[in-house]
Amino acid sequence: HCFGCGAHGSAIGFLMDQRGLSYVEAIHDLAQQAGLTVPETVRTDSEQAHRSRGLVELLGAAADYYRRELKVSPAAVDYLKGRGITGQTAARFALGYAPDAWQPLRAAMASYDDPRLVEAGLVIIGDEGKRYDRFRGRVMFPIRNRRGAVIGFGARILGAGEPKYLNSPETPVFHKGQELYGLFEAQEAIRNRKRIIVCEGYMDVIQLAQAGFGESVAALGTAVTGHHVSSLLRLTDHVIFAFDGDAAGRKAARRALEAALPAISDTKRASFLLLPEGEDPDSLIKAHGAGAFEDELRRALPLSRWFARSL
Repeated sequence: HCFGCGAHGSAIGFLMDQRGLSYVEAIHDLAQQAGLTVPETVRTDSEQAHRSRGLVELLGAAADYYRRELKVSPAAVDYLKGRGITGQTAARFALGYAPDAWQPLRAAMASYDDPRLVEAGLVIIGDEGKRYDRFRGRVMFPIRNRRGAVIGFGARILGAGEPKYLNSPETPVFHKGQELYGLFEAQEAIRNRKRIIVCEGYMDVIQLAQAGFGESVAALGTAVTGHHVSSLLRLTDHVIFAFDGDAAGRKAARRALEAALPAISDTKRASFLLLPEGEDPDSLIKAHGAGAFEDELRRALPLSRWFARSL
């Protein structure tokens, strides 16, 4: 029991509230901390868990390698500095760099021929069975689950080239429609600020966090889904959708509204903010400071008014 805020309950309930875990996930988390094995009623469940752990370990090793490479890549460091990202922020989000070569991960893996590298979305098999890294010549944004394990990557190319942003494919441990970038890093701020800000991109999340809005997250190259909204509303009572003021931003806000309507309840709030034309959170904060973004948040429309306006 907390005599300050009145919250109380069991260790299981605490983990469910603090980390947004399901009941079963909280049980497994506690068992792992205590060095216990949770009995599995179906053998395939245990096999699937073992398989997923193996993929997560490979993704974690790749993230460690990319972080080391960032330190020795002047071009990648200059890019991040040019975007106004500090070294402390880069470390907090575990940013990295994938060298511009065909098989840089070979140096980080026990066996580059391991089929799990393909399953994890790190390696592609091309013509004649040749293997090569999916991510090359890109700044790497590790995507972590609520426990902090790396489950995928977003990657931004340096210089010209397409696609500008590249995400990990769907894998047994990474599902774009269920995960949110920055949620692991945002958990403490969400509890303290009692709200979540949902924006559009990786750099928006990072720039907002650096400016003091650590409760920010972003969808992973997809529209906000009902699963996203339901997960966020388990963590807080107020979700703010903050999108760019262009046609794509308006479309994203409309889809977020459609996803929020079935999930919202009398005790929950959703607000909608469209930034001025041509602005995104990154550019607004750079040009006018954190106070300008806070002013925009105060002008966010409640769901009912945004619903009427969108009609």
